Amino acid sequence: MTDNLILRDWRNAYPAPAKLNLFLRVAGRRPDGYHRLQTVFRFIDRNDRLFFSPRKDSGIVLLNPLPGVPAESDLITRAARLLQTETGCRKGVEIRVEKILPMGGGLGGGSSDAATVLVALNKLWQLGLSRERLREIGLKLGADVPVFIFGRNAFAEGIGEILSAVEAPPAWYVVLEPPVQASTAIVFGAPELRRDAPLIRATEWKSALWQNDLETAAVSRYPIIGDYLRWLSGYGQALMTGSGACVFAAFENEAAAKDVVEALPAGMRGWAAKGLDSHPLCDLI
Repeated sequence: MTDNLILRDWRNAYPAPAKLNLFLRVAGRRPDGYHRLQTVFRFIDRNDRLFFSPRKDSGIVLLNPLPGVPAESDLITRAARLLQTETGCRKGVEIRVEKILPMGGGLGGGSSDAATVLVALNKLWQLGLSRERLREIGLKLGADVPVFIFGRNAFAEGIGEILSAVEAPPAWYVVLEPPVQASTAIVFGAPELRRDAPLIRATEWKSALWQNDLETAAVSRYPIIGDYLRWLSGYGQALMTGSGACVFAAFENEAAAKDVVEALPAGMRGWAAKGLDSHPLCDLI
């Protein structure tokens, strides 16, 4: 029975969902160059999917590398190799990714993929690591990785790794994808970026909704983000997620969100997604 269960797990598709930043405040810069942030991460039901196959050796192979992403920069293979290093595991894996989320969109796609690799291989390789240990490993890959392992919508502080679970209200979102990849380094490095937002308590997060301190800098460098924000603002309060480039607005129900998607001008890409209460793999750890 155990062998059949393991085989069935290997055949599963493991989702890597997108996140939205319901607000994002920049509260300073640390001596190491990272920024002090406060934000709320909200998972939504649009995701990449990852598939895993065991190998007889310890090799880590991504069967369909992402175009334009050097192997040494790819978070999927980096996550698998880091998990081997941190645990001494010598098992190997072949990975295939069904990529849906855009790169450079502020939806956390790369970080979410890396987190799903860690969570799935912890299960498939039977490592038995705790959620806390996986979050520690994930932080070495990037500041957004731990929240996807945390598994709940969260108020985040520090560089994004200090997490407190929050209950986000039911909502549907319209997300638009401007045809540009926003550079996180360029946006955070903007000289005009204000870095003095006053800190708030986790219990006060709703008072900060619909504010993204990175938006002005991103729009000045990628004006098309502003075009998309203005169009979406005709239907509801619109906000950029993360450091861009995607923008979103919240709606009460699926029908209202899909009506907006139906009204998209020709050439403008967007979609509707439901807000989630937790990560689809939350119970796998």
